[in-house]
Amino acid sequence: MNFNRFSDQVAIVTGGADGLGKAMVDRLTSEGATVCIFDYNDRTREAAVAEFAERGCSVGGSTVDVGDEASVRQAIAGVVDTYGRLDVMINCAGIVGQTNVKAVEYDVDVFDEVINVNLRGSFLMAKYCLPPMLERNYGRILLVASIAGKDGNPGMAGYTTSKAGVVGLVKGLGKEYAESGVTVNGLAPAVIQTAMVDAADPAMVKYMTDRIPMKRTGSLEEAAATAAYIVSPETTFNTGFVFDLTGGRATY
Repeated sequence: MNFNRFSDQVAIVTGGADGLGKAMVDRLTSEGATVCIFDYNDRTREAAVAEFAERGCSVGGSTVDVGDEASVRQAIAGVVDTYGRLDVMINCAGIVGQTNVKAVEYDVDVFDEVINVNLRGSFLMAKYCLPPMLERNYGRILLVASIAGKDGNPGMAGYTTSKAGVVGLVKGLGKEYAESGVTVNGLAPAVIQTAMVDAADPAMVKYMTDRIPMKRTGSLEEAAATAAYIVSPETTFNTGFVFDLTGGRATY
């Protein structure tokens, strides 16, 4: 196995300061990548960058609101100007919104906020990462969706809708750029043990975990390993596909 698949490559990971995103930064840097963390939380981002720097990893960071077009455009341009290239983008930034709430009781402002971060953010990140990748006829884009976007989770109208949109975005963009050398794929996890899951309603977490045939949550390491394969140079014949990471819940 080649453990330097990302040697000399430059990657962006949104939401990379903690949880799933941080695990992906860890995996990419361990295989030689230079990674730029895009995160809205300055405190956690600065702490993560410092932590990786202490390990000798090549990691930088920017304050980015993935739902804001100007913020996304400027931050991506900054990465390309600094390093002269962009090879990989993993969009992990996301919020859950309300859980265990019927649609008639779901707050419309919360719904809009979830759509803005999860779906609009995915679109903006892809939109502005594509041009520098297309210039070099190479790139790997991974948008983190969810099994909720494929199966639907009750009580999570905003999250489920946003992630279903991400699934559609992956399929459409994958076909648009199938001949370009740039692949666009998705990852649909079931419950991965993160701070986001810890903050969700326990009843919703139990509902989701009970539906997993393996009867457990996924680990950050499992998610990062799968993501690293998807965005690696060896994954050349997959695009427009949403990879399963559900312990057997999704089998299609």
